Amino acid sequence: MRKPEKLKIAIQGISTCFHEVAAREYFQDAIDPVECLTFHKLCESLKKNECDFAMMAIENTIAGSILPNYFLLQEYKFSIVGEIYLPIHLHLLALPGAQLTDIKTIESHPMAIRQCYDFLHKLNGIELRESDDTAISARKVAEKKNKATAAIANEFAAERFGLTMLARRIETHKKNFTRFLVLSRAAKSKEESNKASLCFEVFNEVGSLADVLTVFKTNQINLSKIQSIPVIGKPREYSIHVDVEWAHRKNYEAAMKQVQKQTHNLNVFGEYKKGKIEYK
Repeated sequence: MRKPEKLKIAIQGISTCFHEVAAREYFQDAIDPVECLTFHKLCESLKKNECDFAMMAIENTIAGSILPNYFLLQEYKFSIVGEIYLPIHLHLLALPGAQLTDIKTIESHPMAIRQCYDFLHKLNGIELRESDDTAISARKVAEKKNKATAAIANEFAAERFGLTMLARRIETHKKNFTRFLVLSRAAKSKEESNKASLCFEVFNEVGSLADVLTVFKTNQINLSKIQSIPVIGKPREYSIHVDVEWAHRKNYEAAMKQVQKQTHNLNVFGEYKKGKIEYK
């Protein structure tokens, strides 16, 4: 029998990056990664039908929200069809035989550097360099064969590029998670959906935002995330992004009818099943 074709999933980074790990876990390994060095390229790949879905990191429990990606969600108007919370374990990788005292430069993605701030802050005389991807940083260490350079990345990158782990689990907090969104060109709401991501703007009046949030409370809708981002070209105006969760869909539908009357530029990015947080 002919094997079914693997789903093409756009990831930000190269093979072994956390985006690929998240994609393989969400889609149960049956994927063909499409490498994208930036989130903009990731969105373009999905827009141009170069992939079936895209995996986009949106927030981390240590480093916080990835604000530029909220602007991309607004610009491309993709549908969020799922999410996954991936445990993030970060290690300091170097060439075999290198010692911590040899290291003069450490390179990684800026979010990874922020997640390891406590460990890095204790090192003296170390230059920190930001890169496009944790896995790319690991590959550069292997290719340049410079014992004075190390990378912050995961264990899969260490195995792939033949590097040793000088220090394990250097993330500041051990219960470290990154939340990834699964993006699609078309809306694919499922019956088991119990979470939605949306954004809206409120009128610049006293209590207008509080009134909207009260609607969710009255309808027993849990507000699990709220993030404001500036409306470009409109000083002092903001777009409010929220994630809401419900036990009964009728409550969500009732709340949305009311919210629609109290906001403008309301946009539902997607309705999907809430991801689980599992400590490992």
